[in-house]
Amino acid sequence: EKIVLKFSLHFIFLITFQMGYSQNNSFESFFKPSDSLNLKRQNTVIISEAVLATGTLIGLSQAWYADYPKSDFHFINDNSDWLQMDKFGHVFTSYHLGRFGAEMLQWSGANKKNQLLYGAGLGFAFLTAVEVFDGYSSQWGASSGDIIANASGTALYVSQELIWKEQRITPKFSFHTTKYAGYRPEVLGSSYTEQILKDYNGQTYWLSVNLHSFAKGSKIPKWLNVALGYGAEGMITGNKENTTTTYTPNPQRFKQLYLSLDVDLTKIETNSHFLKTIFSVFNSVKIPAPTIKFVQFNDIKYHFIYF
Repeated sequence: EKIVLKFSLHFIFLITFQMGYSQNNSFESFFKPSDSLNLKRQNTVIISEAVLATGTLIGLSQAWYADYPKSDFHFINDNSDWLQMDKFGHVFTSYHLGRFGAEMLQWSGANKKNQLLYGAGLGFAFLTAVEVFDGYSSQWGASSGDIIANASGTALYVSQELIWKEQRITPKFSFHTTKYAGYRPEVLGSSYTEQILKDYNGQTYWLSVNLHSFAKGSKIPKWLNVALGYGAEGMITGNKENTTTTYTPNPQRFKQLYLSLDVDLTKIETNSHFLKTIFSVFNSVKIPAPTIKFVQFNDIKYHFIYF
């Protein structure tokens, strides 16, 4: 599920590229957003999104939910699980799915209202559909906390566009491997790729703030950001009460805050629309940089480079 949620629109972009590039001989002009509504581009975006979203949901239904019995629709309270790391993941995913959706409509020349209404709402709509699947599965259940997190990610993007007409605060992600995955690889991942998606102990979610955007006219580099991160460790199961002696050792669960420098790739000046697209896609990832870590919010540690 996490694989699909975080990377589905990257695949949409590739489909859009393949369909559009075959019809356009100019590499740079393809990536340049249209000055007015381009129906061919808009139809390409809409069809690509619809096909991929439908295929993804069908795939989830068969591969993720088919092995478990169905139930009446129900909610669960999982707000204390994984020390809220999964909720930060939902905010991150909803924000960037919506951002990519809005940027693709911008590329097609759609007006701002449609970009925000239909593009930015894509993340919330898709993730809500996944919650419905969870709600009808006896193994899981719809989570009100997840829905709130999804709405928060969408709102973070839309509100900045309405207030500032730019994204000054961007959710970002970083990851490093931990020892905890070895205790329970079937849940936390047995390979590096799986651990990126499943091992919450190694994940960090950031709010990266662009300094120049809040100090227009200053000499601060336009690309320089300060990032505030959140992470947690010591988690072998979702909920502390569910930890059994099967998983040894039984580590202490604790939260961490981070303060670091970052780069807003979208603020790097270039005339290449291809590079602008690449920068936009990878602006979801936190740049490795010197970092101050606050363990349990009171013990301070320093990292020359943290990711």
